Amino acid sequence: MTQDDKKTGFFDKKLSRRDFLKQASLAGAGALVGSTVVGGLLTKQVQTAKKEIIGQDRFAFHGRHQAGIVSPTQKNIYLVVLDLATTDQQQLRQVFKDWTAYAENLIDGKIVEDQPNNPHVPPKDTGETVGLNPYRLTLTFGISRRFLEKLGWPHKIPSVFKDFPPFPGEQLEDRYTGGDIVIQACADDEQVAFHAVRNLIRKARGSVTMKWSQSGFTAIGNGKETPRNLFGFKDGTANATRPKDQQDIIWYDGKDWLQDGTFMAIRKIRMHLETWDRTSLKEQENTFGRHKISGAPLGETDEFAPVDIEKKDAQGNPMIPVDSHVHLAKKTGLELYRRSYSYSDGINETTGQFESGLLFISFQKDPDQFVKIQTMMGASDKLNEYITHIGSGLFACFAGVKKGGYLGQDLFE
Repeated sequence: MTQDDKKTGFFDKKLSRRDFLKQASLAGAGALVGSTVVGGLLTKQVQTAKKEIIGQDRFAFHGRHQAGIVSPTQKNIYLVVLDLATTDQQQLRQVFKDWTAYAENLIDGKIVEDQPNNPHVPPKDTGETVGLNPYRLTLTFGISRRFLEKLGWPHKIPSVFKDFPPFPGEQLEDRYTGGDIVIQACADDEQVAFHAVRNLIRKARGSVTMKWSQSGFTAIGNGKETPRNLFGFKDGTANATRPKDQQDIIWYDGKDWLQDGTFMAIRKIRMHLETWDRTSLKEQENTFGRHKISGAPLGETDEFAPVDIEKKDAQGNPMIPVDSHVHLAKKTGLELYRRSYSYSDGINETTGQFESGLLFISFQKDPDQFVKIQTMMGASDKLNEYITHIGSGLFACFAGVKKGGYLGQDLFE
């Protein structure tokens, strides 16, 4: 909405853009033309809403850091973890060069590669996004410690890059654990995200195989609200927004190939929705340590109010329970940058309940940030009564790509 629109009060604040567009379309072309004459306000609103709906905004591929880390959250994710089918360094170097060229085109809304003038060979692009724009697509790439070991590069493993230890309470399944490469595709259209991953893997056929993948979603609303998870609580309230804070929390500053990159922690978390849905509101809020509707710490009204774990209620009890999610996270004194998505994969054949949960993703400059937090959470977090960690991975995400360069260039050269 433009500033002029706000000043005139032309639009009812309770009317969403989607509802407005529906009403405008029902009014007919004549009504739109007539309204355009009156100050042009309606036209401006339609143009603004149309831009948001069809996703004309685009993220730059080149830069100091990869996109898809601190970029504004998109509605959908398609994440895939790959295993290496070769350890030939030059072959894999070419894969990352090819992926760079493809990613540049995908993020710009182009087909991945021009089609040769031969109708008897398969198309270079699978074609399901022809006619669509990028819908704010971002692509983020990372490699595991095992990737470096397989290529015979133990000397290139940063000292902080250590596989996760076993965590209390986890029940990891091999099919969702480990892997050599991760690709995270985020977009406001799920077909765009899937198309990107599909074509990247197709290009690397013979060099990689798929281990596991997960699609996910989140409700970004007006883009200003913190997204909610499937338990109905806001997820990501404490994320740092200032570049200085992000530098301290996210970006690796070692003097090696990973400089200006980061570490991506992935956890696939099954959420026991039926159990949660039978839990009282008070118990739900005590479990998280926040009010469900506002997202504020217990005893506060502002979502972004500082978390004070020493604050007492009238009876002298901790305002935020000592086994709550928020209390334990604050107690560690450490921070992560969360970028998580919900998932729903039909019905669990064993339980007959929803197979749903959270694809937890966090970025940090040192994996130990995650290890210390998860160790405390796994041992004491009341939330563990309602969740099970079934998948896990740790990947080093390259720095951004300079124009003329390629993904992982500092590693391969």
